[in-house]
Amino acid sequence: MKKFTLGLVAAAAASISANAAFADGHGEITVAYFLEWPMPFMMAKASGAYDEALGTKVNWVSFETGTAMSAAMASGDVHISVSQGLPPFVVAASGGQDLQLLDVAVSYAENQGCAVHADLEIDKTNASELAGKKVAVPLGTAAHYSFIRHMSHFGVPLDSLSIVDMPPPEGANALGQKAVDFACGYGGGWASMQEYGDKLLTGAEKQEIGILVFDVTSAPAAFVAENGDMVAKFLKVTADANASWAADPSDEKLAVIAEQSGMDLEGARAAISTMSFPTIEEQLSEAWLGGTAAGFMKGVADVFVEAKSIDSALDSYEGALNAEPLAAAGKM
Repeated sequence: MKKFTLGLVAAAAASISANAAFADGHGEITVAYFLEWPMPFMMAKASGAYDEALGTKVNWVSFETGTAMSAAMASGDVHISVSQGLPPFVVAASGGQDLQLLDVAVSYAENQGCAVHADLEIDKTNASELAGKKVAVPLGTAAHYSFIRHMSHFGVPLDSLSIVDMPPPEGANALGQKAVDFACGYGGGWASMQEYGDKLLTGAEKQEIGILVFDVTSAPAAFVAENGDMVAKFLKVTADANASWAADPSDEKLAVIAEQSGMDLEGARAAISTMSFPTIEEQLSEAWLGGTAAGFMKGVADVFVEAKSIDSALDSYEGALNAEPLAAAGKM
């Protein structure tokens, strides 16, 4: 993880250069997203609504982790990331990458967690027995943060575990093959993990102990500074798609979302049913970007520092949050 954050710092100059080049008129942008992560914005992706609103071609590239999104933004290969996990965003910002949080893409306490192989018969009542076990975790992600908080809650020392860095789909496979004792993940990988194991905490139980799980839309600060109006239009298209889904979550719309996310209809239905998509007004409120978000980011960073996953946290994460494009989107 420390090598990863250092790599992000080393790539910062490339990001600034690439974003400046775009501002000079290259005319296309690249947006990162996740497969097996069904969200309403995919309807707009499929219809070409982003291209139309932005007046430019939008190239979409899928990733498996938020840490990979950070690296792609650092190199200048990606201009905007949709639904990047908050923890990988915080890790990158803590390492010196000049990223900005632009909106709350999705909240999903039920669509992420840790599952223990069923043969071990370990649940929340005897979770202390996880000490000494092997676990698959996608490091630097929302699942990593949640894993750390899980272990702290159950009193399981991190240094007692054998931790293997694996994207959720690989972690699910490892759990199914008993190559690991438990695994933590999100999305389709998390759904597969539950086929082989038992989840330690429900979404409601995680929230009760302060594990908030949400993703953000993020972008390099230099790109936002040079293309503020374009970013606001991008967020507006996303918000309109969310509103359309909230008003009428039809099977016709779900079929488009499922196809775009690489899932079957029922798999997409199960996943999206665990997600919530705050409106622009809700996102700008005290509960999110208007108040608690920066403090929560600081708390996430401090957890990673305590776990020795990153060297240090910023004194404040206010500078990593830019609500101006979202506020502008709300007026469009």
